[in-house]
Amino acid sequence: MRRADRLLKVIQLLRRHRRPVTGQAMAEELEVSLRTLYRDIADLITDGVPIRGEAGVGYVLGEGYDLPPLMFKTDELEAVMLGLRWVQKRGDPDLARAAADTAAKIGTVLPAHLKPFLYDSPLIAAPFNRSSQDKIDVAALRKAIREQYKVRIDYRTEEGAQTTRTIWPIGISYYDANRIIIAWCELRVGFRSFRTDRVAHLDVLPEKYVERRKALLNKWQQLVREETGQPGLDIFS
Repeated sequence: MRRADRLLKVIQLLRRHRRPVTGQAMAEELEVSLRTLYRDIADLITDGVPIRGEAGVGYVLGEGYDLPPLMFKTDELEAVMLGLRWVQKRGDPDLARAAADTAAKIGTVLPAHLKPFLYDSPLIAAPFNRSSQDKIDVAALRKAIREQYKVRIDYRTEEGAQTTRTIWPIGISYYDANRIIIAWCELRVGFRSFRTDRVAHLDVLPEKYVERRKALLNKWQQLVREETGQPGLDIFS
């Protein structure tokens, strides 16, 4: 864990407690030595964080202290909320819930004068009706993509043919009516796309694919550009 991240966790830990927290309890939760914990607290106090207490007794965060608020422009807040509303309507259940939680977290730390631009944003994600539902756990698929695990799928083609493939999933493209898995297919020895609603069964295999996911995604994008003249998947660089 980076030191900056650890210092932030120290502050977040203290914010959760109204009573003093012992250094030993904090060190155990943060999985660091007591010596490291004491040094971190001393550094935070030097930087002006109002931590009161002492070694052997416990520590408490002084009232009125908070992390600096997230500073957004109104256009940025509207963009964030529009994206979150879109995900709430079109994402899988876990992703939709994460979008709602994200909006709540942002709203908690926003200054009061900016909250209306988040919660009362006039930008609406239009409703839609998905014609067919997924039979697989898309959240498990997303996890496999993040961790670069191979996946075995039972798939029904547009013509109705049934096939079993081992794929290296590298991304999911979200459309209004469906979701598309972007993957390297071991059977076809090339990039292929698979609609999630046509996957009858999915198994995440214990084997990881070796080539980096980002490198594979770049290769796929280059292939799309060469074949269609289109930019491929829109992602932030």
